[in-house]
Amino acid sequence: MTNTHSLYFDFAQTLKDRRDDHSLGLQLKKGAQNFVDNLMAIIFPHFCKEEFNTAEEIESNLVLIERDLKRLLKPLLRETQLSAEEAAERFGAALPEIYRKLELDAEAINSGDPASESVDEVILAYPGFTAIAIQRFAHEFYKMKTPIFPRLLTEYAHQITGIDIHPGAQIGTSFAIDHGTGIVIGESTIIGNNVKIYQGVTLGALSVDKKLAKSKRHPTVEDNVVIYAQAVILGGDTVVGHDSIIGGNVWLTESVPPHSYVYQESNAVVREKILSGDIINFII
Repeated sequence: MTNTHSLYFDFAQTLKDRRDDHSLGLQLKKGAQNFVDNLMAIIFPHFCKEEFNTAEEIESNLVLIERDLKRLLKPLLRETQLSAEEAAERFGAALPEIYRKLELDAEAINSGDPASESVDEVILAYPGFTAIAIQRFAHEFYKMKTPIFPRLLTEYAHQITGIDIHPGAQIGTSFAIDHGTGIVIGESTIIGNNVKIYQGVTLGALSVDKKLAKSKRHPTVEDNVVIYAQAVILGGDTVVGHDSIIGGNVWLTESVPPHSYVYQESNAVVREKILSGDIINFII
């Protein structure tokens, strides 16, 4: 009979050593997700499981969220000059401005989508709004150079919405995402005000060379731009000028001036269906 202790002992010791070297606190990933869920529930009653009737009740819950945030951040910041208390306080001070921007985002999505019946519907049901909200939370921690935590937040958004926005992306006001599935927005992307993008859009880098990690690798999208589905815009020097429209399936690696209309010509051929003869079956 196999001796279980001798079979696993060396491997267990290896795992123990790695845990000691890379301990980031218990349940960090789950804690980050709970932080997002609790914060969304306080900021937007649409997500809340209980009713708060007074400002004092809301305030007390914000204090509890700040307490939990400090616990999450403490092991992450122990080798930095920034303390968990200072980071949590900075985030709390930024919350009113984040909330203002999210109200503008929700209104931009609602006003630009004929299928939307209200701002409440956008907040409660639209994955694009959820992804934007979580990215705006994460961006505050990114600006403070908080290790790992901002990425945990946006990857949670990616998990639940299918939308991948790096916490480092700089996003202006009244940002609208329509549908959203498959959108990728890279770390050094800069997006202006009143920008709208559709599903499958990529704002990415021309190269994945690790040496470029701290450089401007992703495009700049100026104010009042619309980018339609599946468009791919690449490169840190690529600037989409304000008030431009980028059509679906466009591949763009160079700048375009303001008021441009960029589109991909289609070579699709349409013919009449032949009623007689062999039936064409496509197997996918």
